[in-house]
Amino acid sequence: MNNGYTKEIRERILSFEEGTVFIMSDFADITDTTTIRQSLSRLVKSGTIQRILNGIFVKPKYSNLLGEYVETSPESVANALARSYHWTIAPCGNTALNLLGLSTQVTAVWSYISDGPYKVYEWDSTKLEFKHRTNKEITGLSYMTILVIQALKTLGQSNVTPEVIQILKDKLTDEDKQACLKEAKESTDWIYSTLSIAFKDVKSK
Repeated sequence: MNNGYTKEIRERILSFEEGTVFIMSDFADITDTTTIRQSLSRLVKSGTIQRILNGIFVKPKYSNLLGEYVETSPESVANALARSYHWTIAPCGNTALNLLGLSTQVTAVWSYISDGPYKVYEWDSTKLEFKHRTNKEITGLSYMTILVIQALKTLGQSNVTPEVIQILKDKLTDEDKQACLKEAKESTDWIYSTLSIAFKDVKSK
């Protein structure tokens, strides 16, 4: 193994913030896949990094307050998997509600729609589920637009209360709201109508 490449990979990882999730291709500009794999395996053995899933690693974050390592963000792992397999993904179901602050219920499964195959990943006490959807449902839409549409679909029209509208108003930036209004025109009528009402102040600008 070329120790020069290993050192370069290690130095890049040390420059990451604690809690950063990364994949092997993040080092493709340094050396070949075999050398990257060997270098990362060595860093796992030394305790510098942790392997979460095959090909998915984290620079662990230690909490002095808790006296233990902090749990890795499932959202970060989902995004790393998407990068690794070149999927377009977006949270759905209760995961979307949680991320927007529309639910405080602890989700047992972190669910995402994806233009890749149906997949389930598990590590420690965390479960990730990717549900296949056609490209037209997610391609060309910003992350926040997909997130809002999926959250509203999960709630259902009858459960969209003034409180929900207010949370969306507070959560999204003006730029996000403008993108939603522009990109969600092809979504279900009631969803677009809800967004038009929620973001009418931005729409009129």
